[in-house]
Amino acid sequence: MMSAHAENIPTPAATPAPVGKVADKTAADELDRDSKCTRCHDENEKKPILSIYQTAHGNKADSRTPSCQSCHGESEKHLSGKSEAPDVIFGTTSGAYSPSEVNEQNTVCLTCHEKDPTRTHWQGGAHQVADVACSSCHVSHTAHDKVRDKKTQPEVCFTCHKEQRAQTRKFSHHPITEGKVACSDCHNPHGSAGPKMLAKNTVTETCYTCHAEKRGPFLWEHQPVTEDCTNCHTPHGSNITPLLNSRAPFLCSECHDGPHRSTNPVAGSAAGTQGGLTAVPSENFTGRACLNCHSLVHGSNHPAGALLQR
Repeated sequence: MMSAHAENIPTPAATPAPVGKVADKTAADELDRDSKCTRCHDENEKKPILSIYQTAHGNKADSRTPSCQSCHGESEKHLSGKSEAPDVIFGTTSGAYSPSEVNEQNTVCLTCHEKDPTRTHWQGGAHQVADVACSSCHVSHTAHDKVRDKKTQPEVCFTCHKEQRAQTRKFSHHPITEGKVACSDCHNPHGSAGPKMLAKNTVTETCYTCHAEKRGPFLWEHQPVTEDCTNCHTPHGSNITPLLNSRAPFLCSECHDGPHRSTNPVAGSAAGTQGGLTAVPSENFTGRACLNCHSLVHGSNHPAGALLQR
């Protein structure tokens, strides 16, 4: 005779499947597929393999995590003969096997990653057009991907961008080598709607993400500033602080090339007099030159500041 408690126990057929059962089965299947590869490929490889399980690509608790075959293909000939190469080989240098075509490598990565909004402009972007492979910058079989770390990212970018490397070593520079600013703070390496793969649509928008005090709006604006910060500044480095293309007054004279009719008595006395009239001094004699008077070069809100003097 069954107890009342026993009668309420559901039969095995009626027992609902535990939450996560399908996901667990998938993860087990993926591990089983991986084991076909890891029987031979382990940490003794020139490029360690098993450390991928310390990354998001090896997190088997996530049902979206790929297996070896998801990226490298089923590679049946490789599994049976070992002399045949895997279907897809990542990298840029030849090892035991030559790497696959860049487009083939990137297609595999984009199968999962193209849905990311930061990769909207990859197709047609500078890196895609130049046949840059994802594996040129990213390393998936390691817990530390240098290009995703602010401190080590520049050395990856500087592998190709050597001119920018030299500029960041100049006296005045953004703190890139110090690890406080990364290339990706200003640029989107996966493509952009703006020039130079900038994170924003224009140079000024990109600069304003950090230099908000220069944004304005100002009652009196300086036109070169509102157009493009690089009219006066070079973003990667300069020997003229603060990141200026050239020194004042030469920088100012690139736009303001007319005569400067100053009546400043101090400036006049420095130049002396000619024919009984106060001479207009050369800006080269006046230290900070134009900035002695026109100090608010980014814009002014003062009612009397049309000349950006205060």
